[in-house]
Amino acid sequence: MLMLEAVNFFADIPVVHGLQNPSEIGIVYAFWHSNLAGKVVILVLFLGSIFSWSVMVSKIYMIRRARRETGRFLKRFRTARKPLAIYQNREVYPDSPTYAVYLAGCRELTFHLLGTTEIDDTFSTRVAEADRISPVAMNAVRSALEREVGEQALRMEDRMTVLATAVSGAPFLGLLGTVWGVMDTFSAIAASNNASLTTMAPGVSGALITTVTGLLVAIPAMFGYNFLVVTIRGMTVELDNFAGELAASFDHRYLDTGARVPR
Repeated sequence: MLMLEAVNFFADIPVVHGLQNPSEIGIVYAFWHSNLAGKVVILVLFLGSIFSWSVMVSKIYMIRRARRETGRFLKRFRTARKPLAIYQNREVYPDSPTYAVYLAGCRELTFHLLGTTEIDDTFSTRVAEADRISPVAMNAVRSALEREVGEQALRMEDRMTVLATAVSGAPFLGLLGTVWGVMDTFSAIAASNNASLTTMAPGVSGALITTVTGLLVAIPAMFGYNFLVVTIRGMTVELDNFAGELAASFDHRYLDTGARVPR
């Protein structure tokens, strides 16, 4: 009996003919049958998608440039005989956060050694003749390194809140549009006293498109956010490690420990 009733139910559903044009079915059909609130939600989600994709593309490009420049800088730094050689030669690696940490440490160290950060032809001689700095001054150098590591980490994490907002907010915004559209559809059906499938289908289809749009915005943003968070976290750890390596090199050559070591 249940099987027979189910067959009779589906047999009574009218078949919609004439939808030969692809623009009359699917997402386009649902969009044109969504209400004003649904269209506004879709517009907001579309703008959010543009912002999230721009953040992902720009961050990936920034990371690629940073890794390339950092590789060049570290190769040069580890082949230099003196830790201040790159700073003295005014070599520049503008896209490398590691170089920014190095530059901040060198400036602070030079200030405590010479009383100035100016670089001229006598810089090497003045550094060689300068007295070693005290542990208190070296602590200031370490603080400068740590401060620059934090600033570079914040710079790399800039605009990540856009992706986090897209991941968490887009599905809820899409759901809001769907609930609103379904509510309007049932209100219209109640007013017209016509509860047929052909009456409900356009409104329900138009309501569901906002949820689909929200998921289309949130899913790429989720993958991009997770990738960028892990990558930036790894780069921040690398900056911490380099800051420790540079501080140890400064300690060996410029810290006053009572034992004279050639510079």
